[in-house]
Amino acid sequence: MNNYVLEFEKIDQTNKALVGGKGANLGECAKISGVQVPTGFCLTTEAYQKAVSENEVLQALLHQLSAQKITNQDQISKIGQSIRALIEEIEIPREIEAEITTNLAKIGFEQAYAIRSSATAEDLPTASFAGQHDTYLNIIGKTEILKHIKKCWASLFTDRAIIYRIQNNFEHTDVQLSVVIQQMVFPSASGILFTADPITGNRKTLSIDASFGLGEALVSGLVSADVYKVQENTIIEKNIATKKIAIYSIKTGGTKTKSLPAAQQTNQTITDHQILQLEQLGRSIEAYFGKPQDIEWCLADDQFYIVQSRPITTLFPVPKEADTENHVYLSVGHQQMMTDPIKPLGLAFYLLITPAPMRIAGGRLFVDITPNLAAPASREILINGIGQSDPLMKDAIETNTTEEARPIPTPSADKPIENIPEIATSLIANNEASLAKLKQTIQTKSGSAVFDLILEDIPEFKRVLFNADNLRVLLSAMNAATWLNEKMQEWLGETNVADTLSQSVANNITAEMGLELLDVADAIRPYPEVIAFLQNTKDPNCLEKLGDLQGGEAARDAITTYLDKYGMRCAGEIDISRTRWSEDPTILIPMILSNIKNFQPNASHQKFEQARKEALQKEHDLLARLKNLPDGEQKAAKTKEVITVLRNLTGYREYPKYGMINRYFVYKQALLKEAAQLVQAGIIKELEDIFYLDFEELHEVVCTGQLDYTIITTRKADYSQFDKLTPPRVLTSDGEIITGKYKRENLPSDAIIGLPVSSGTIEGRARVILNMADANLEEGDILITPFTDPSWTPLFVSIKGLVTEVGGLMTHGAVIAREYGLPAVIGVENATTRIQDGDHIRVNGTEGYIEIL
Repeated sequence: MNNYVLEFEKIDQTNKALVGGKGANLGECAKISGVQVPTGFCLTTEAYQKAVSENEVLQALLHQLSAQKITNQDQISKIGQSIRALIEEIEIPREIEAEITTNLAKIGFEQAYAIRSSATAEDLPTASFAGQHDTYLNIIGKTEILKHIKKCWASLFTDRAIIYRIQNNFEHTDVQLSVVIQQMVFPSASGILFTADPITGNRKTLSIDASFGLGEALVSGLVSADVYKVQENTIIEKNIATKKIAIYSIKTGGTKTKSLPAAQQTNQTITDHQILQLEQLGRSIEAYFGKPQDIEWCLADDQFYIVQSRPITTLFPVPKEADTENHVYLSVGHQQMMTDPIKPLGLAFYLLITPAPMRIAGGRLFVDITPNLAAPASREILINGIGQSDPLMKDAIETNTTEEARPIPTPSADKPIENIPEIATSLIANNEASLAKLKQTIQTKSGSAVFDLILEDIPEFKRVLFNADNLRVLLSAMNAATWLNEKMQEWLGETNVADTLSQSVANNITAEMGLELLDVADAIRPYPEVIAFLQNTKDPNCLEKLGDLQGGEAARDAITTYLDKYGMRCAGEIDISRTRWSEDPTILIPMILSNIKNFQPNASHQKFEQARKEALQKEHDLLARLKNLPDGEQKAAKTKEVITVLRNLTGYREYPKYGMINRYFVYKQALLKEAAQLVQAGIIKELEDIFYLDFEELHEVVCTGQLDYTIITTRKADYSQFDKLTPPRVLTSDGEIITGKYKRENLPSDAIIGLPVSSGTIEGRARVILNMADANLEEGDILITPFTDPSWTPLFVSIKGLVTEVGGLMTHGAVIAREYGLPAVIGVENATTRIQDGDHIRVNGTEGYIEIL
């Protein structure tokens, strides 16, 4: 039996395929005690399918539409117009019209109705599709209702709806449309109610938008709304707008816009009592659905009616806690230069290693810093440490948490500085010996024994990674840089001298990685046949095919040698599931080809030597000038000593992460061997499915050979949803996003402000790059990107400046920018949207700002 019509009282979430998101939510709202929903019914998607499926011309147009890309806007518009015209002319089948007539008779033919679209791809957790399809108000009479039903069907194919579907990867033929036919309410006021603050994300703050008349004036942007904020039965904020117009219904049908009398324009739209009534309604609806809601309401004859409720899809999730206390969380991704979501196996490994109190939200890791904020001493240590990795985090916490928001003193130059290069050398040797032992042992293990060995190795991993001497070396290097910058400014009036003095230092494994890829380019440069092959290959196994080409063996040897040392690296490398360069060498090919194009042979040696000479010249100049000062010999001697520490130890900053990722890759290779056995046994469909299980779950699957595959499919969908969210730097347990600001003056009025981390001023073409694989850089470009981790270093040899959205003084991009002598400004909020690809810009890495020229 066909279901062409369903009344609200018969609708719930199980009917979403028949009535769409809006219809299903209205049916649910009608069941909530104390919530009034105007009477109505839904014309189901089966009615839409019946009406359109037999029209061959329409089906051909839909097929054409599915082939369009988002760039073909003229063609999209033309096809959409043809489809709409066809749908508006079709005859509604008799049996469908009969059911509509029967249900209209129950409510009354003389009544006015709202005719509203409800698509199956609407009000989803991942995309609301709100406002993409049409609504018609105050429609009177059966003939007009049938006409506007077809208009709703046709609104599936407006330009905006088609483009939105393409952007969200929905097939046009998969989306069906139901039509909500609902008795019209004639409101004195209407608006939107958010049960969580849509700006700050605070789940305890309820936000109400309100204006006179129908809500169409508000949602279409014709009028500014009053905004009221409510917390726990208390109105905490009111912003009364000037409301010059309102839209009202006409008795004969349709609507009209009216100018409001001057005396009414600045009146509060609803009373304080009504605001608090709305709060209670909102909390009831939120409790019923179990998540924050975006609710459309209207007020008629002192009665509130709910005409829609949908989940708020833009809120960042809140970490789960066992208690109801207040908590403050810091984003780990902003400190680790990887703000993308991490797959479950990646999260599990990070949690195995870190000693910090971690929480998971939105596929990202957050550390609970609440205990650190409780005491002045620990608070000061925490905020000073955060300031090194992300000053916007530091400001957010300083200005928005307890302790009277007192400013935290910045680190001074009076910190211990030790010259301990032999400890750095020993730490490297220790890590390599430990890693070699693990590689040898894990080769002998299989099945459950692999997991047992990894768990046994984790304490050794922690011993190597968190060795107290690591911190001694890193702090001495940082303290040396701080001392040099402060003392040279005090004694000589020179700023940021440590940036130049840090160029071409010893033991910087990441800087060496970028330069050594130039050597790979040198090995390939003489062989045009190899270059042509690399320009056209997308095959991850491409190295195996090089042997047949002239120079192919030499090229393969050069790339393989490079991968033996650096092949465990990749973008987002703290997530063990990410594809490594060894697993897909094509990731490196664009950078190798760029190096061949942009550099002459032996460029790596020349670049290193040029930067080293600049550093030594800067040292020579500083010492010479210091000797002319009072107590000059003493000042010069101390400065020489600190410069030696800086140059001996700064490079080690990059080694612990390199050691960590090396070990990760050993674990990953062993687990992928087990995954191959699971694929062969038909337990999982593809190797990468294991990344959607945590460590213990994967261990159990290997032991039992059993897997509930809905876990994989659900987590893949979750990951796709998380990928669309932007993680906050600082988040509270109420869901409030706390933001920080740069507090600097005397900068150009149009300056885009960030953190200065590598001195110098440079002008050039901005290249906005979101994915390293898409990098097409010319020498002299300025790289604009959300964040860089060590895998981006090979790009640094081609650029002359760096701008990132995330980072601090001692994060990867800053360290390597100083090593290579690149002016850099990082921690620039929304840099990749505020600066357009191709803009001519000036980067001031000394003062910390960018100008678009």
